[in-house]
Amino acid sequence: MNQVLVTGLGFATSIGTRYDEVLESLRGLSNGFARKQLGEDAVAGTAGVELVCGDVKGFDLSSCDFRDWRIPDSHRFNTSLLRCLPPHGPYAVTALEQAIDMAEIDRTDLGDGHCGLFCASPGSPAMTRHYLNRMAASGWRRGPPMGIVSSVAGTLNFNLATHYGITGASCGFVSACASSSHAIGYAFDEIALGRQDLMLIVAAEDSSAESLLPFLGMNALTLNPDTHSASRPFDRQRDGFVGTGGAAALILESAASAQRRGRTPIAELLGWGQASDGYNVAAPHPQGKGIRRAMEICLQSSGVNARQVDWINAHATSTPAGDRAEATALTDLGFADDDNNTSISSTKGLTGHGLSYAGALEAAICVLAIKEGLIPGNAGLKQIDPCCAGLNLPVETRAQPLNYVLNNSCGFGGANVCHLFAAIT
Repeated sequence: MNQVLVTGLGFATSIGTRYDEVLESLRGLSNGFARKQLGEDAVAGTAGVELVCGDVKGFDLSSCDFRDWRIPDSHRFNTSLLRCLPPHGPYAVTALEQAIDMAEIDRTDLGDGHCGLFCASPGSPAMTRHYLNRMAASGWRRGPPMGIVSSVAGTLNFNLATHYGITGASCGFVSACASSSHAIGYAFDEIALGRQDLMLIVAAEDSSAESLLPFLGMNALTLNPDTHSASRPFDRQRDGFVGTGGAAALILESAASAQRRGRTPIAELLGWGQASDGYNVAAPHPQGKGIRRAMEICLQSSGVNARQVDWINAHATSTPAGDRAEATALTDLGFADDDNNTSISSTKGLTGHGLSYAGALEAAICVLAIKEGLIPGNAGLKQIDPCCAGLNLPVETRAQPLNYVLNNSCGFGGANVCHLFAAIT
């Protein structure tokens, strides 16, 4: 098994669109939230709904026409690429370009067959709706040529594999909120088994009414209008998650490849685990059996025990059932024992819930935390839920060297994924 290293990170998120901005937000516990009016349509006569959402500053991708998009001047896109992208595509390219630059990858190496690309994207519900309405209005006889590739699930890997000339492994992952964590796990396998030297992982989500408002029908979104308390994982008053769009990217690389290129890695990905609840299509198992098993597999495959873990970036989205199930699993694994000092927090208190891109965002934050030596606090946590009794839930961000960090992700259908990152020794 080849050693798997992380050599690049990229961000286009509500708490920053550069590494240094994300670091500053984590240190100061500055969230990326704003109140937004979603679903407003003057033609249809709908007023929409005002919700607290994650806000990726500098971008306006609300239109379904790429010519109307507003992208920061520091990011350059050619028209041939933009016309094929979904609204979250510019986020993805922004994050991936940062990660490639941080890893100092020669662009000619991307197409040599030793580099692969794994993406997570559910497609763009807003773009799909737009194109289908246009087709219906024409009697289903005419449709935009790029309508399919810019809207369906898989749009990122279609577009980016072509844009970057990828000739190695290329695949898209769709397992709801565990999607990008699956992408990272299977990318780990590609390198560990010697199939690829480099893997690019990027995940992204729209921030639109069509992507977020359907969760109102599940009572999963918070209606709390206060940007400082709307997202509060593990708090007894939590009532739902704050949605966000954006993107995150990571570069995984074999140790031999990093050494050959003269690159100093940021961290090591020691292993991963996955397990399913087999319980409910939308609700987690009340005892968190799937995420507990995923953590057990991850730790066992990595040769690390629970007491060695310094920090866990929990999946905790700020929903009553989800946080409770994960807290139960963590307790059952011994993280609430008196002799266990593992810190546990959910960075969704700052970023909001990125849905399919949440796992990649939180994995990137884990690597950043290892590099910078910090444990992010639980933003918004005022009254700890009794189900978390015994768990170490820091409120403030604190400086601390980290050796081992776990990252949890949970998705619909009880899909659970866990990664273990380690400092370079």
